[in-house]
Amino acid sequence: MPAQEIPVANPGALPSHLPDEVLQLAAKFEKKPLPQNVQTSLRSFQRAACYIAAAMIFLRDNVLLDRPLEPSHIKPRLLGHWGTCPGLVLIHSHLNLLLRNHSSSDLELLQVIGPGHGAPGALAALWLEGSLSRFYPDEYPVSANGLFNLVTRFSVPGGFPSHINAETPGAIHEGGELGYALAVAYGAVMDRPELVVACVVGDGEAETGPTATAWHANKYIDPRESGAVIPILHVNGFKISERTVFGCMDDKELLALFSGYGYQVAIVDHGDDWEAVNEELAATMEWALGEVREIQGRARRGEAVVKPRWPMVVLRTPKGWGGPKELDGKKIEGSFHSHQVPLPKAGGDETQLRVLGEWLGSYKIGELIQDGKPVQAILDNLPQDDGKKLGQLKATYDAHIPLKQVGWEEFAVEKGTEQSCMKVAGKLLDSMFQANPKTLRLFSPDELESNKLDAILDHTQRNFQWDEYSRNNGGRVIETLSEHDCQGFMQGYTLTGRTALFPSYESFLGIVHTMMVQYSKFIKIANEVPWRGELASINYIETSTWARQEHNGFSHQNPSFIGAVLNLKADMARVYLPPDANCFLSALHHCLLSKSHTNLLIGSKQPTPVYLSPADAGVHCAAGASIFPFASCSGEPDVVIVGLGVETTLETVHAAALLRRLCPSLHVRLVNVVDLMILPVESRHPHALSEERFEQLFTRDRPVLFNYHGYATELQGLLFGRGRMERFTVRGYKEEGSTTTPFDMMLVNGVSRFDVVRWAVEAFGGWGRGRRRDPDDIYEMPKFE
Repeated sequence: MPAQEIPVANPGALPSHLPDEVLQLAAKFEKKPLPQNVQTSLRSFQRAACYIAAAMIFLRDNVLLDRPLEPSHIKPRLLGHWGTCPGLVLIHSHLNLLLRNHSSSDLELLQVIGPGHGAPGALAALWLEGSLSRFYPDEYPVSANGLFNLVTRFSVPGGFPSHINAETPGAIHEGGELGYALAVAYGAVMDRPELVVACVVGDGEAETGPTATAWHANKYIDPRESGAVIPILHVNGFKISERTVFGCMDDKELLALFSGYGYQVAIVDHGDDWEAVNEELAATMEWALGEVREIQGRARRGEAVVKPRWPMVVLRTPKGWGGPKELDGKKIEGSFHSHQVPLPKAGGDETQLRVLGEWLGSYKIGELIQDGKPVQAILDNLPQDDGKKLGQLKATYDAHIPLKQVGWEEFAVEKGTEQSCMKVAGKLLDSMFQANPKTLRLFSPDELESNKLDAILDHTQRNFQWDEYSRNNGGRVIETLSEHDCQGFMQGYTLTGRTALFPSYESFLGIVHTMMVQYSKFIKIANEVPWRGELASINYIETSTWARQEHNGFSHQNPSFIGAVLNLKADMARVYLPPDANCFLSALHHCLLSKSHTNLLIGSKQPTPVYLSPADAGVHCAAGASIFPFASCSGEPDVVIVGLGVETTLETVHAAALLRRLCPSLHVRLVNVVDLMILPVESRHPHALSEERFEQLFTRDRPVLFNYHGYATELQGLLFGRGRMERFTVRGYKEEGSTTTPFDMMLVNGVSRFDVVRWAVEAFGGWGRGRRRDPDDIYEMPKFE
């Protein structure tokens, strides 16, 4: 079927009901009736997909209604969200039409779905277009058996879950991540000039803080170097049991709000008239794509583009459109009662079973699915190239571009000097950005200079398109005072094949705790899906730690993000605490090149001693932990002190020196741990040390003090299961602090060099009473004030 002519961006009629003062804010374009064959194809696709979505929620048999419904045909446990499905089906059908109409262009169209619990609608559409068959040829082919499996296995063990996840073709966003879809969409188009992302934002989701900040992400998109996002705010008026804020806003308010955000807004609202909505939405999507191409074309021709007004769509449809109108005197369609399962007792209530039969029967599925396959009318508006279909775009499942390597050793510093971990990291990253100008980005709150990573800016700049000094210059750094946006950008950028970093003050990474967990779960599932390719790791850098918050005080002291990462699955979690600048370089380089992990690096922005040469630092980091010979006795120690973190390691080094001077007969071993994940027993993490290697470092029976940067309970949990745990003492941050000196922070939290010395002497005294000692080995107890 040839592409249809739908005029774009021409002056025309505007909605007559809008107040005069906002007419100039509305999108202007001419709308013409859709050809009947296009309208028929759209409605056929929509009816079939809505039927399949509803059947997935309710049916375990009789999936094509070829006989009257009976209670035995209903699933015993009804799961799924119907309310958003009709709107998602509507949008999916129009995106495929857009792809079909532009099949000869280089358009790559990706859909990000914010209302993730609308999985039935998305999966139904993906089955109809053949994408499920592409990736699951045995389970979900385009056949009667494939449809039976899709419907009956939904939300049961072995089938698709009730929300979109990594098993869903075309998905780069976890359905449980409410509020993050828009930021993910914007991250995906960065450095992908051919990509357009249609991002569906539910009106409930739009109430969240992450979405509120993500509307401003349009200000970070350079139309010359990046693709574009077309936000589609899906307004159906209700959340689980309450109206939505956006559902209660009229057209004037929506136009004013989103125009103020910098968008050109088109509102599609024709109530429950499917044909009228199809006609206007088809024209609107053509208009939106035309506006995108116009903005990009000007920028790529070298014209100055200042504050482009990117298009967005507000789509109003009834909640649960096409479902039951009413039940037991309660309104269902167009109310919150349709949000999840509109007929929750269909398996045991005769009235609800009858209503379900009437509802499903209204779609006339027998006209649409014949011999287990969609009829030709459904297929007519689909792209003919499978790689263009929404579920099969390569950028969503196999797009990883490895970074060009830069050796970290050339940025290393001399052993015995002092240097900031962040200063040397900035120089390495500066070189990495030069080597990878289109596949590496840094997303950060307004902290780059404060965290002393400013060397990154030696050969690149910040990227902010609404500022005359930073627009259109290819900057690799995006700074925005929204941790949610930084996280969302990183997710979208990584999931479409690139590599990103997120440095932050230590105390504020907790803001994205749940986002990090949801993303890591998405990657866990992705790693188990055979058709998904590898991805770069996501990389966090914590600096401005509790130990060095000289001017910010107690409020800026919070190492809890470590625990959030530690709680991930073992094959995901990586936490590194390099003790000096050279070790930080080695660990950072490793993280940038690693795959599918959640990496957390913690370092100091202030100068600290450099203990190891570049060669020794590389060996130390590869091992994860080792003995510092310059601070340790030879042979078997009496006590073992362990540093984990820059400042806490510094305190153990000074403690070892004090003990040599005050108690020369006390044999001390100092161990430094870079990789926290070496500490659990072997069965709990792939990095864990063998019991033999663990005893080589920490001995079999000597007292051990872990002087730890984070909360003591985290480390105690990691060590659980190691032999003779009664000999382990763990000290760490214990919520004590103020605007004070760095060393006082060590004192008030009990991790200072003097605390370590006291522990060593007391531990040796208790242990040493049962030990046979050389009579000439004189032990002198130091005096403590």
